[in-house]
Amino acid sequence: MLRIYGIKNCDSVRKAVKFLKSNEIPYEFIDFRETPVAQETIDAWLERSDIDTLFNTRGTTYRTLKLKEKNLSNDEKRQWLAKENMLIKRPVITFENHVIIGYNELQYQNLLLK
Repeated sequence: MLRIYGIKNCDSVRKAVKFLKSNEIPYEFIDFRETPVAQETIDAWLERSDIDTLFNTRGTTYRTLKLKEKNLSNDEKRQWLAKENMLIKRPVITFENHVIIGYNELQYQNLLLK
């Protein structure tokens, strides 16, 4: 089953959900705020992606926590993702052996519309 991780009021998540619905792709939605993502899940995503893609440096949480000033190592970023899920770039879509991070319609078409 395809899973989409994010928060309901995120524009990118809304676009992804709209894409899935319009293409009649069944999915399970996991809201970060209701069901925090564990370190093990984040580590599994990082096996198929990279920390710079998954770690959201453009969001309010990143600025509020002043993480740019801390010059974090990749391992510290990984730990922050589990501690503060709002630092995860959204949405994260998982299915089969794939992890898609962010909204990219062309990538969705290539991977999800088989």
